[in-house]
Amino acid sequence: MAGNLAQTIITFVDTAFLGHLGTVELGAAMMAGLYYYVFSTLAWGFATGIQIIVARRFGENNLPEVGAVFKHGLLVVAALSVLLFLLLHCCTDVLLKGIISSPDILKVSEEFMQYRHYGIIFVCFNFLFRSLYVGLSDTKIIIYTTLLMAVVNIFFDYSFIFGHCRMPELGVSGAAIASVLAEISAFIFFIFYTLFRLPTRKYGIFPIKKVRMPLVKSIVGLSLPTMGQRLVSFGAWFVFFVMIERTGELAVAVSGIVRSAYMVILVPVFAFAASANTLTSRIIGEGHADEVGHLLRRILKICLCFLVVLVAVCAVIPDTIATIYTDDAALAAASVPSLRVVCVSALLMSGACILFETVSGTGKTMVAFILESAILVAYIGYILLVTKVFPMPVEVIWVAEILYATLLGVVSWGYLKKGNWREKRI
Repeated sequence: MAGNLAQTIITFVDTAFLGHLGTVELGAAMMAGLYYYVFSTLAWGFATGIQIIVARRFGENNLPEVGAVFKHGLLVVAALSVLLFLLLHCCTDVLLKGIISSPDILKVSEEFMQYRHYGIIFVCFNFLFRSLYVGLSDTKIIIYTTLLMAVVNIFFDYSFIFGHCRMPELGVSGAAIASVLAEISAFIFFIFYTLFRLPTRKYGIFPIKKVRMPLVKSIVGLSLPTMGQRLVSFGAWFVFFVMIERTGELAVAVSGIVRSAYMVILVPVFAFAASANTLTSRIIGEGHADEVGHLLRRILKICLCFLVVLVAVCAVIPDTIATIYTDDAALAAASVPSLRVVCVSALLMSGACILFETVSGTGKTMVAFILESAILVAYIGYILLVTKVFPMPVEVIWVAEILYATLLGVVSWGYLKKGNWREKRI
């Protein structure tokens, strides 16, 4: 949960502070943040592949190979981070102009991305470190890095956005700089923790004596489908917000609030989904594939216990939650119906995400990619229907999340029930 909370905290804090600057700033930060996140999902997808392999080798008690996988992952991530940085640095202005229709939102989004894109290199490495520690079931370091990121981000958001603590008043640019500084702090902490606290000799972490190209190909081969799956998944979500942006600035501001609250509610869902992914791979590596069903039922029950509390709070006091993000009473009131929609969606997502990540954890990453791609066709079709063909209020557009969660849960359950995944070797 702490690992998934890291980026959520940054988004929450940025949205909460910027919401008090105005609806344009709120909408711009949301659009630019989503744009940035589409690129970072490639690193997340690669790290998920590393996490699956690390957990499998850990389950097999092949500890030196854990280090080999991580070291070769570092090489790939170094290349990937440079590529993503160059894409963001060179192409952002052109891409945003083709995506965002509002001139005001476009201008502020470009201002935000002018600084935000420098964080992509550190994000890539942070994802890789998290995948190592989650794969080893050693997750306390993620709590430390999350707390560190939260403190750094809140302090510099407060200082740079509003000009407090003798800092310059930078507005949206300040939020971007604060986010980058938070990511750098986590990266530095991961390095020192790994060097001084992880038994690097036991796991064969350092040094890299020889590059094993067959291992690199194996890692990339398993990770490419997860990269593609993350890209199409969050790419479709970005399309969702692009279509909302074209309906007006109020709808964008509402969705900025709803998205931030939704991501907070989903923190336990993504956390337990990551656990399902890792532990599925680990127990298959231990030779206990027949226990996956039992594991899955336990994770689902525990996840619901956490989720119900968050959903209940959001459903009972949605107007209070909305006022965290804005002083505009009309904007807060307009956000309430959509907040109630995502409460329903979150409950469905708990089962859907855990089932889906279990499919990936078996090693069938290409199957997961194909399943989600098919679902996203229906998802985008619905979005186009309620934004272009029959324009609907923003809360009806958000019903797309309920459709997505339902379809993802059904197809994932069907595959785990009938599919041939028990003998998959990676």
